[in-house]
Amino acid sequence: MPSDNESATVLIDGQWRASGDSLDTFRAFDPASGVAIGPHFPRSGPADIEQALRAASSAATKLAARPPEQIATFLDAYASGIEAASDELVALAHAETALPKTPRLATVELPRTTNQLRLAAKAARECSWTQPIIDSSNDLRAHLAPLRKPVWVIGPNNFPFAFNAISGSDFASAIAARNPVIAKAHPAHPATTRALARIALAALTEAGLPPASVQLLYDMDPILGLQLATDRRLGAVAFTGSRPAGLALKAAADQAGVAFYGELSSVNPVFLLPGALTERGDALAQDYVGSCTLGGGQFCTNPGVIVLPDGAPGDAFVTAASTHFRNAAPAMLYSAGVQRQLQTSVAELRAAGAQLLV
Repeated sequence: MPSDNESATVLIDGQWRASGDSLDTFRAFDPASGVAIGPHFPRSGPADIEQALRAASSAATKLAARPPEQIATFLDAYASGIEAASDELVALAHAETALPKTPRLATVELPRTTNQLRLAAKAARECSWTQPIIDSSNDLRAHLAPLRKPVWVIGPNNFPFAFNAISGSDFASAIAARNPVIAKAHPAHPATTRALARIALAALTEAGLPPASVQLLYDMDPILGLQLATDRRLGAVAFTGSRPAGLALKAAADQAGVAFYGELSSVNPVFLLPGALTERGDALAQDYVGSCTLGGGQFCTNPGVIVLPDGAPGDAFVTAASTHFRNAAPAMLYSAGVQRQLQTSVAELRAAGAQLLV
């Protein structure tokens, strides 16, 4: 982890530079202790955003004209660079998220990330993402093409590698389609994101792509984020995160006709039928609790609502699930914000008269 006294810089137009108008800074927190760690990172203001947007807009036409092999070379080199720095990256992500180094970070998520980048390289090389259509009978031709505008990518807190704004699937897809990316780091793991950005910049330089093809800002006021989403110089906004934030961004982007790609939270309802409960009720209760506690309950695939039949099988399931919840090992939450939201949700359920299992 970098020095506590170090002040981090933003990446704009191929240069690491001090924030042009940051009025505030923040630090990451060790979720295990609640202690601030690492350097101070700037919360960018309008000047940083404007500089990044101008640089990306200028690079968009140039990047769209580059041959597919050059794009693929960058993505492949980036994947290799991540693998070469895996020990450092895993240590940073572990410190900032408390996710276990193994197997989660080192042997599951990081390989998934490099595989995504290489799949994007393959798609770029083969131009398969363009999905060409040839209708000879009607003499029609169609295919997808670069937006020729930058894509603003916003990543979540719970996947510091695979969904990171500067290494995840949204990032890889935008670059494969030859669109510059303005990445906004999640403030829960800024040092991890900066380390990834340094690897990306080195690969970008080696591949000879425009310097503003990949840029990084760490955080900004939500109002500025909504304003950016309405800027018609953007080609798209790609967001992974909470439902309220995603819907607000989509509404802002819709005003300007900017495409919005979102992966938001989900209720993920589960329906259990009497026959299944009678046959394997306790096993289903174990599976249910395992799904709820996966990743400390911080996976978007976790079941949010379960519908049970009234009667003995349903009652037995509730009793078994309650026991498994009480016996489950405590898990680390990613941030104080997640804890506050959880406490608020529990309080709202209690106020509504809900009976809690634990």
